[in-house]
Amino acid sequence: MSVQLEAAPMSVPHPYWLRDNCPCTVCRNPRSGQKRYRIDELPDALTATEAVEDAAGLSVLWSDGHRSFYPTGWDAPDQDGDHRTERGKRLWEAADFARGLPEADWSGYLADPEERIAVLAAVRRSGFAVLRGVPVEERRVLAVARTFGYVRDTNYGELFDVRVEPDAVNLAFTDAAIAPHTDNPYRDPVPTLQLLHCLRNDAAGGDSGLVDGFRAAALLREEDPEAFALLARTPVPFRYRDRTADLSAELPMIGLDPRGAIREIRFNNRSLDTLRGLGGTELDAFYTAYRRFAAITLRPELRLEFRLGPGDCLIFDNTRLLHARTAFEQTTGGRHLQGCYADLDSLSSTLAVLRRNTAALDELEALFAGEGAGEYLGEAVTMAEHMLQAGALARAAGAPPALVAAALLHDIGHFHGSGLELMAGTDNRHGETAAARLSRYFPAAVTEPVRLHVPAKRYLCTAEPDYVAKLSPASVHTLSLQGGPMTPEEAETFAAGPFAADAVAVRRWDEAAKDPAAGTPTFAEFRPLLLELMS
Repeated sequence: MSVQLEAAPMSVPHPYWLRDNCPCTVCRNPRSGQKRYRIDELPDALTATEAVEDAAGLSVLWSDGHRSFYPTGWDAPDQDGDHRTERGKRLWEAADFARGLPEADWSGYLADPEERIAVLAAVRRSGFAVLRGVPVEERRVLAVARTFGYVRDTNYGELFDVRVEPDAVNLAFTDAAIAPHTDNPYRDPVPTLQLLHCLRNDAAGGDSGLVDGFRAAALLREEDPEAFALLARTPVPFRYRDRTADLSAELPMIGLDPRGAIREIRFNNRSLDTLRGLGGTELDAFYTAYRRFAAITLRPELRLEFRLGPGDCLIFDNTRLLHARTAFEQTTGGRHLQGCYADLDSLSSTLAVLRRNTAALDELEALFAGEGAGEYLGEAVTMAEHMLQAGALARAAGAPPALVAAALLHDIGHFHGSGLELMAGTDNRHGETAAARLSRYFPAAVTEPVRLHVPAKRYLCTAEPDYVAKLSPASVHTLSLQGGPMTPEEAETFAAGPFAADAVAVRRWDEAAKDPAAGTPTFAEFRPLLLELMS
């Protein structure tokens, strides 16, 4: 359906909202999505003077002369929403993991992006995952954290040792049992992720336990709504002090988002400070609710127990999961874990980028397999064969990864029919088109040689007079459409550019990659290299 209106004010739903979400490059940086204007810079009494909607989307001409285009589906609800609340989680009890924990082998996690996505998604959805086979080396836990984010330094340092210490001031550094709790409730903001890497565990006892705090809070809400509401609205003081630190925070045990969804649990009886400011009846009600919640967290059916062995690294959400430990006998063996803190925002960012990049590679691979199987400007190879051969030639020449990627992807600007425009007599500026498309995912070391590979052809035709004779008939034809050989002045300017040598290398592989008898690799062979460059 198409609606066309005269150039007069018309009604569109929520004009400031619609205009504030204009996706064009004038309004937003195409790479970061950040807006280039202030909301107060939009004109008063903003109206639409024209709107056209069809299968592609909605085009709007605004009263200040700006035109916006909104592709179909642009305003679809975010399926993920606020992934920090219970709405984006899988709430669980111990029996839900009867078939095994969410886990992966460390080497596979490092090598396979899909495996990394699965692990990070499990942490975000279920609250935890275990990596097996992490090298049993001190400080290795820091390397694990840095695969998805940044280490959160605290008064305990960038890492801490969980082992028996003489005259320990923290129960964690004894051999005693520890009830389910969250760490560092006396901080604001609290570290949202915790990692524990097992270096040794041959003591009798010392098994680990996890409780889904969101599930426990949800049960409290079902069974005693008044107790839930009281714990969600009552600020609770938490405090920790030692010789070098004095930390405190005052927040509810059950944190809710503005819509009332559970978003955070702070539960640690060891760090609860003196609750003041409540009357006798209010204190009685609070402690009744507090004890009720504590009893729920201790229900056996909620506690998932397992044993960490050397090389196991547990990653868990410290704002959701309560972790625990059974007592152990230090005399029969040693138990040594190293831990550190990190944050969910960096994990979620890494997960989103991995998903976005793998989706982009899936799209590229589909283009190579689909449209790429078609004719390549009259050459004896297909478009995909040409680009795959160019990538293979760069790889065989020992080119750095970015240059291999540039050779592989240099002609994606011909996709979507624009190559036919070139052969029909219109310069499709496919180098610039390809570079713009790739710039969302790849650095300049990839995109600039792609953007410049057509000028590189024009340069070589001037710098090396016999180069024209090496061009295929199709390349000779397109050369005239692309501006012909450079003038000496143009060639000198081009050669002085920072990516000129790389662009010339891509151009040479481009011209050589038209052999129908040559072996052609698959796109899948280049995916690890491409994904590494996208990270």
